[in-house]
Amino acid sequence: MTAYGKCFDPSGARFGVPTFPWQFAPDGYATRRQLRARGLRPGGQPVAAQVMCHHRGRKGGVQVAYLYRIDLAKPVRPMTSRRCGALALAMLARRTCPKCRVVYGYCLPTSLGMCLLCAYPDTPTGPSANCPSLRRD
Repeated sequence: MTAYGKCFDPSGARFGVPTFPWQFAPDGYATRRQLRARGLRPGGQPVAAQVMCHHRGRKGGVQVAYLYRIDLAKPVRPMTSRRCGALALAMLARRTCPKCRVVYGYCLPTSLGMCLLCAYPDTPTGPSANCPSLRRD
């Protein structure tokens, strides 16, 4: 069986939803990004189909993209001043260290939960910390 045959299940018997090979989805379906480019959103509808391709680099060996029906998609909600303000506050919280309360120009790593200076207080900082030739010991 070819790679095309392994990913072709238009009835949905094998995978639960209709499945098509990569770039062979029928008209009338789109991914979330494709819907967004058209100014649409899924609007609560379930996944209608999926496209699949085999990928050697992925853990499961398969790459999947979910498809939604374009005719059931709803228009994107407009950005209001309240939503814009809430988004700005959420981004500010991601850039603020909870320990020292300093606001950085980038989002802090979630793996640490704080800025680098608070996470590693004993590590020397500055250019001399990385380059032995610049140290003045």
